[in-house]
Order: sequence, then structure tokens, then C-alpha cells
Amino acid sequence: MTRVLILGANGQVARHATACFLENTDVDLTLYLRHTSRLKNPDPKRATIVEGNVLDRAALIDAMKGQDVVFASLAGEMAEQAQKIVAAMKEASLKRLIFISSMGIYGEVPGEKYRSVLDPYRDSAAIIEASSLDYTILRPGWFTNNPKVSYQITQKGEPFHGHDISLNSLSDLIVKLALDPTLHVRSSIGVSQ
Repeated sequence: MTRVLILGANGQVARHATACFLENTDVDLTLYLRHTSRLKNPDPKRATIVEGNVLDRAALIDAMKGQDVVFASLAGEMAEQAQKIVAAMKEASLKRLIFISSMGIYGEVPGEKYRSVLDPYRDSAAIIEASSLDYTILRPGWFTNNPKVSYQITQKGEPFHGHDISLNSLSDLIVKLALDPTLHVRSSIGVSQ
């Protein structure tokens, strides 16, 4: 059985992905977040909630024990968090990382100019891309609550198509990536409707 560690488990994307994992797979989840009081366990038989900060090396390594996949949906000190994740995964002998970034980090969105607000996302992506991990960096568009699952993928270096992505669509892709360790490995992919 696959075990997935979700970092930033109380975030919007992580909560949607958690529901998608629980509804559509038999995956066991470890939900990692800074304040466990903020999250109710959605399925105590298949999900374990762990309090911890991604910047706490020992706690992060401990949470990674026995996991198969790390899914990170974070905000804040993105570059420092990426460094800690890469180092902890190396120490825990984990290879598969799915990491949420942002559209526009490579200037790939037609009509949009690269802005410094994206620097933390670009910097964290560069750290992950320089690692030896089997990563997939996801660069989603703006989130919508459209229930339909439909998306298109662009590779790094290709113009981004569209600006929106439903949370259901993004969660569907996250689940596929977690279940197939060869899908979009060592890729940074744009995801939009």
C-alpha cells in the first residue's frame, strides 16, 4: 500500500487532494501541519495527523519514515522549505516529491510579466530541480471550484495555456502522480483548464 506524506495539510490544495486520495484510492496519508488543532481528521483509519514545521529538520525526517511519496503544498519561506525537504528526503532515502509552485515562474504566461512576488516559487523550484529527487513540480493556474475534472499540461519552456484550474482537476493529477512513480518525473509542468 502506498503511503503519502502531505506537507501543509491544512492548505486549500492539500485539503482537496486529501479528499481525492480518500475517495478514490486506498492510500494511507500522513497529514503534516504546524497546528493540528486546525484540522479535523477526515478518516482516522487511513489518515494520521502530525504536528510539525517543515523547517524543523528532525520532525520532518521523522514524519518521512515509512513514506513512499511526499506531496508539498506550502507558502511562506519557500526556498528554505524546499532546501529542508530535499535534505530530509535524502536522509530518509525517499525519492518521489510532488511540489506545488505557481504559474509564471519561468515567464511562460503569455501577456504576463515576471514579478518579484514569484521569486520564492522560482527559487524553490530551482532548488528542487538541482536535486537528485524524482520530483514533479506543478505550476497551476488560478484555482476554481468547478467540479469538472479537465486539465491540460504544458512542459517547462512551453507557453502556459489558460489561467484557471479547478481544485478537483489539480487533485486528480496529484493522485495520479502519487500512484505512478514514473509519471512526469523530473518535470516542471504547467496545469490549467
